Amino acid sequence: MELPDVFAANQATLLGVLLAGALIFLGLMLRPKHKNLPPKVRTIPIIGGLLKFLKGPIQMARDEYEKLGPVFTCKVLTRNITFLLGPEVSEHFFKAPESEMSQKEVYKFNVPTFGPEVVFAVDYPIRVEQYRFFMEALKVSKLKGYVDAMVEEAEAFTSKWGDEGVIDIKAELEHLIILTASRCLLGVEVRKHLFGEVSQLIYDLDQGMVPISVLFPYLPIAVHRKRDAARKRLEEIFGGIIEKRKKSGIEENDMLQSFIDSKYKSDGRPTTHGEVTGLLIAALFGGQHTSSITSAWLGAYLMTQPKVLALAQQEQLKIMEKHGETLNHDVICEMNYLARAMKETLRMHPPLVMLLRYSHKDFDVEVRGKKYTIPKGHVTAVSPSIAGRLPTVYSNPDSFDPDRFKPGREEDKKAGTYSFIPFGGGRHGCLGETFAYMQIRTIYSVILRNFDFEIVGSFPETEWNALVVGPVGPIQMKYRRRKLTQADVCADLLPESTV
Repeated sequence: MELPDVFAANQATLLGVLLAGALIFLGLMLRPKHKNLPPKVRTIPIIGGLLKFLKGPIQMARDEYEKLGPVFTCKVLTRNITFLLGPEVSEHFFKAPESEMSQKEVYKFNVPTFGPEVVFAVDYPIRVEQYRFFMEALKVSKLKGYVDAMVEEAEAFTSKWGDEGVIDIKAELEHLIILTASRCLLGVEVRKHLFGEVSQLIYDLDQGMVPISVLFPYLPIAVHRKRDAARKRLEEIFGGIIEKRKKSGIEENDMLQSFIDSKYKSDGRPTTHGEVTGLLIAALFGGQHTSSITSAWLGAYLMTQPKVLALAQQEQLKIMEKHGETLNHDVICEMNYLARAMKETLRMHPPLVMLLRYSHKDFDVEVRGKKYTIPKGHVTAVSPSIAGRLPTVYSNPDSFDPDRFKPGREEDKKAGTYSFIPFGGGRHGCLGETFAYMQIRTIYSVILRNFDFEIVGSFPETEWNALVVGPVGPIQMKYRRRKLTQADVCADLLPESTV
């Protein structure tokens, strides 16, 4: 038999062998490289879970937590996002070194706002040094001076309210937070002479950070063009202030001065104008939104929770008995109940509802008797919003109860290190946490000591569609000026030990 006839006779067999081989090869190529991958969220092909994210990532995460448990993966376009929800699975997220779990890849959308010389635009060793600059600017010796300025700003601002009236406390506190931040962070020159212009420029920067910016930060749209122009003008302003201070030899007690004086240990060089501007913008963005949003929610709870208000007022009275009218750093540090009320506000309403990292290395997590491998290349996510409401960690998680953090109870510590994460934790914990607690306690000390107030309308809803999540709409507050006395406190709501 000739060769062509042999081939023809065995054509079906050869094709079958080739097809089987091809299927085996494809099976090997397409087979998951890892065993025990986390369960996956059911999504639409190609776009993945994009629509679910656009509708609200937190509601999606809550729903999938109920169905899939604390660890699951959702594909969004080309990215795999693996959620780690709860203290028992988030340790690696917070503790892993930068070489294994980093911020830079997922927060690059901030670079046009902060600038090309700082934070997420620079390599990790430089970023570590810049974090040290922040720590130096926020050490206790600096904070003491900052609190004095905060008190002065808060008293001057509230003095303009008059004897009684109705205000939008959300808008008022937002303005006051910017004033105190400008005074303590951006410098006395900005506060006295350039506040109007700088506030508008910061607003333009803020408006330039919209949801589309996360995916396309350099998209040539109007808000991005205004953002870029504002960033350039701010560098001009701060460059001028820096040069004037250097020529005059005058040094101020503010974060601007601290950044001017900072030097890199690696080569001894001082900070540039661009770096100082970027660091100030990063500090303001890191604190302004979180502080104004948290203070607005706290005000809403004080006005709708009579017992909480009574306990906060009683604490002020006790401190006034001890220190008189004095308000300084040391006095503010004694306001433990007000600090717990703020902490409870942050538990229930964290402004940053998701924290992200990029995984450079496979790692394992174990939960509920199952072990999962999270592959290299996944974006990992934890959610302060979900972590703060887990019934496995907090009793009656939807109720406002500052005493859950009281010594002896401390629900956030009993369930694990990373049970309370509005300020992040571990290697990337928020450096401005102490400043925020001081700022908000100072402002509310002034308000509690000088005003009766009540809410007009109902408790606000949550604006889930914002990048930084706060209350929807205005929060109307009716107030009357007075000096706090025991007669103002509803004694029936207090434990006997506090009366």
